[in-house]
Amino acid sequence: MRLFHCRPHRVPVLLCALLALAAGPAAAAPDPGGPGDSGGPSAGAEVAQLYEDASAAAQQYETTRRAAKAHEARARKLEGLLARERREIAALHGDLGRIARAQYRSGGGLPRTAQLLLADSPEDLIRGQQAVWQADLAVDNAVSKSRRAEARLSADEKKAAAAWRALAERNGKLAQLKRDIAQKLDRARWKLQGEADRSAATGKCRKAVRLKQRKTRATRAWVAPVKSYRLSAGFDSVGQHWAHRHTGQDFAVPIGTPVRAAGAGSVVSVSCGGAFGIEVVVQHSGGYYTQYAHLAAVTVTKGQQVRAGQWVGQSGTTGNSTGPHLHFEVRLTPNWGSEVDPKRWLKERGVRLRP
Repeated sequence: MRLFHCRPHRVPVLLCALLALAAGPAAAAPDPGGPGDSGGPSAGAEVAQLYEDASAAAQQYETTRRAAKAHEARARKLEGLLARERREIAALHGDLGRIARAQYRSGGGLPRTAQLLLADSPEDLIRGQQAVWQADLAVDNAVSKSRRAEARLSADEKKAAAAWRALAERNGKLAQLKRDIAQKLDRARWKLQGEADRSAATGKCRKAVRLKQRKTRATRAWVAPVKSYRLSAGFDSVGQHWAHRHTGQDFAVPIGTPVRAAGAGSVVSVSCGGAFGIEVVVQHSGGYYTQYAHLAAVTVTKGQQVRAGQWVGQSGTTGNSTGPHLHFEVRLTPNWGSEVDPKRWLKERGVRLRP
């Protein structure tokens, strides 16, 4: 079944929509990252920008894919209408044959001299001639209508086919764009992790990465420390990687994922090295502290005030870590050893973590 046929009077609308979708992808936004230690764009800023680019490319791809699917469904419906038009054209051709045969039987094919000889009276001749003229006019109209319908159908089929090809080409370009960004993102993530490992090994933190975070109106006092995640090791679980028990909640996320302050507060420490690798601790009202550990980069400094949802770092796998994730703790003091169940603590504040 050819899916690019379109009913003539509805084709322009469909073609406009397809050609609009077939336009090139939007230009990427400029890099919002700030300078790192080297004075140029930091790996953290590069990763953050690539996350934005990947998200934008994925949204464009999904929008185009959904639009193509919707137009394909519409094309399937139009196929039935086109089939009816083809039957009408076939009927026109049949009408032409019947008109021609009727014209021949009524004398339309006889020479004028023969018609004069065979006519019984002038009135019969005039009536016969009028019938012939009417038959000629019917033939001309039928032929003209058939030719117009066939030409319109042929032109619409060609235009629709070109629009579908353009849409398919755009989908291909967007898919390649996604692959290219994914490759760049993977390289940038490990570049960021390499910088983080060197900082953790020396115990000397790099400068805070200044990332341009989108301004959003805060609607909640408390949020999860990362947006997209998979929960891994939970609070108080046991395993060979911990001396006694697990003291926080782990969120499995890729390297470079923005880590958010769970609530408003003040940064009381930023440190590198040790079992937690690169970490940030924030003090909140009510006597609670939150810790964000195994980071690849920090985006805040000691003493800085933060709001709920503000980025405090980027996830990584520094310190005693077997893979990229965020280790999140809630404490009664800024120091290790005073932990409470972070999942329950967040739930009490209206934040329910997904599995």
